[in-house]
Amino acid sequence: MEKITVVGPGRVGESTAQILAKEELCRELVLLGRQEGVARGIALDIQESAPLFGFDTRVTGGADPALMAGSDLVIITAGAPRKPGMSRADLRDANLPVITTILDQVMHYAPQAMVLIVSNPVDVLTYHAWRHTGWARQRVFGLSGVLDSARMASFIALETGFSVKDITALVIGGHGDTMVPLPRYTCINGIPVTHFLPPDIIARLVEHTRQGGAEILALKENSSAYDSPAAAIATMVDALVHRRRRVLPCVAMLDGEYGQRDIAFGVPAILGGTGVEKVVELPLTEEEKEAVRRSAEQVRASIGATG
Repeated sequence: MEKITVVGPGRVGESTAQILAKEELCRELVLLGRQEGVARGIALDIQESAPLFGFDTRVTGGADPALMAGSDLVIITAGAPRKPGMSRADLRDANLPVITTILDQVMHYAPQAMVLIVSNPVDVLTYHAWRHTGWARQRVFGLSGVLDSARMASFIALETGFSVKDITALVIGGHGDTMVPLPRYTCINGIPVTHFLPPDIIARLVEHTRQGGAEILALKENSSAYDSPAAAIATMVDALVHRRRRVLPCVAMLDGEYGQRDIAFGVPAILGGTGVEKVVELPLTEEEKEAVRRSAEQVRASIGATG
């Protein structure tokens, strides 16, 4: 990929930029923020690490939206940060106008780009981005399941003592308290996790996964997670850049899949060179279907509240 722009050089944006540059996932990387000096300073700091990490990505920053011109991918991490006691939905009213302004800039300066939404509430903002741009659903998607699934996998590794390299977990649904971790599709080197852990332990790990982001926020007090979200973003970008056609859970627009339509929702999808190439529809039990339905209802309620 030739050029990527990260809008919002806060903690998530900065960590994301560091990984993208280090992994040489683009030739040119732009950090775009409201404060010229901050964006340029972060970009310069990352650029000066290039000889030590050995990357040739050119990193620049600034406040002029024209800097994103010609971007192949725009990653939006901007918006009000989550604070202790706040839900992701609490951020909706504050972040909608911010995202709208950024989307207008993307449509003007990078009309051929794909858009990856990270800002919360990610389901609502991804839906808004799709509606506002009018772009094909393949080009507009959001971060959720890669991060949530990684959290679940890490908790399973800590519980079992097995290598995290052998663990694959799957979490779908809304990115919040009603997310739907799927132990039935969670494996340790191909063996279902249910072979290794009893139901009560699995239930505890599922709940831990749902509260993973809130736990970090409560412990840190002054910021939410940023290292694990940045790693999740980089995983998605790697799939796009290298056209890997990886099956990764992300927030995608649904058009009948899982019985849902006209909603942005966390589902497994094939990520490749054109974005979300296809939503992967899994067979679910009645209990899993009901959990997905409840999660979708909550996302719809939040979307509806935006008017």
